Amino acid sequence: MKMLFAAASAAAIAVAVPAIAQAQVVTPGVYGSVGYAASEVEDLNFGAIQGRVGYRFNDWMGVEGELSKGVKGDEITVAGPNGPTDVDFDVEWQGAAYAVGFAPLSANTDLFARIGYGKTEIEGSALGQSASDAGKSWNYGVGAQHHFDGVNGVRVDWTRHDFTGDGGKADVWSIGYTRRF
Repeated sequence: MKMLFAAASAAAIAVAVPAIAQAQVVTPGVYGSVGYAASEVEDLNFGAIQGRVGYRFNDWMGVEGELSKGVKGDEITVAGPNGPTDVDFDVEWQGAAYAVGFAPLSANTDLFARIGYGKTEIEGSALGQSASDAGKSWNYGVGAQHHFDGVNGVRVDWTRHDFTGDGGKADVWSIGYTRRF
């Protein structure tokens, strides 16, 4: 009985493994995405339009560049010598480069992790005055994507920006349209 069970198991594995391997084949090449990113930096929440262009070397590895333009700012009230003052903050732009590791679940669905380095410029304004500052960050995150027809799809991800020089941290959640070229 054990011999029959072992033979049946071996036959099932022999049939399943090539099917799984075949389903995970992804054609290397260029991909891009455009979407919306919501950022949380301490008590501030921002929104940005985000674009990415990447190149996938094989099923498992790729690189991508990312550029964002702020479209939704936030404000905080700070105490001042003449009473409380509202300070408006906006993300002017954000850019980063990443190494990406993919875990294909099928030919059209991936989980991925990425790590990279970026720069973010934020502007603050109050009482008719404004100032901007840029922070550099080490970024890392995870996500998933699914291509409905093998070319067009949706991508969701979370990325942590860990700013250098005790500049704090930012959590960025994004969703967007993705396309393979």
